[in-house]
Amino acid sequence: MSARPDFSDVTEVAGSHATAEQLAMIHTRYALAAELSARRRVLEVACGPGRGLGLLARHASFLVGGDLTFGLLRDARRHYGSARPLVQLDAQWLPFASRSFDVVIMFEAIYYVPDVNAFLAECRRVLRSDGVVLLCSANREWEGFAPSPFSSHYYSASELRALLLQHGFSPEIRVGFPANRSGSRARLLSAVRRLAVRSQLIPRTLAGRELLKRLFYGRLTMLAPEIDVDADGMRTMPAPAPDGPVANHKVLYAYGRSAKAVHAR
Repeated sequence: MSARPDFSDVTEVAGSHATAEQLAMIHTRYALAAELSARRRVLEVACGPGRGLGLLARHASFLVGGDLTFGLLRDARRHYGSARPLVQLDAQWLPFASRSFDVVIMFEAIYYVPDVNAFLAECRRVLRSDGVVLLCSANREWEGFAPSPFSSHYYSASELRALLLQHGFSPEIRVGFPANRSGSRARLLSAVRRLAVRSQLIPRTLAGRELLKRLFYGRLTMLAPEIDVDADGMRTMPAPAPDGPVANHKVLYAYGRSAKAVHAR
């Protein structure tokens, strides 16, 4: 059996640093999840060190965090103690009974899953009849996109829509964080990023990427053990995805709703 990959070096953990836009991306996806989780049973797959679990727990009636990397779960346990249920798991085989949850979320990790069909089939199995799966992913159709190490495949908006339909979900795709090219500095940074991507000069670890961020963006903010989405100016509202390719937004949000959940809206 091959060794499990360790995602610690590519995961946002407490003590690492982020740009203002990166913080806004983090806060936006967890604000969406908190809104969806109110009084519901929630599973976060690929929860990492659990930076979003405190927020989600304040909204959900029941919450479980799961991740493949034991070291990241150990960090979560150090922070939360026994207050949050944590499970080491593989997204392709969720160790839960059928119809156990109302919401399954996975943020910035679907591209690491070797068999996404197995994951979505498992989501369908563990979700109740009115359940919802919420995914967030970098948009590979954005020209400044740079893949992460260990990734298996990044999905476009149309591919995410097709995958959700294939597994019996009613899909809704949204987009966020426009690729702004206005201003000479923005155009220069965009050109440098495209060159770095084409030349494969993007560092493989978050620590390495932080050095580049400091060079191009200046001061960064240290990430805390938990996410505070009440911070002013830290969220944006995603917009409905257009038909066809999505080249001018950096982030995709995919909702997969069961038939009953669609009728209840």
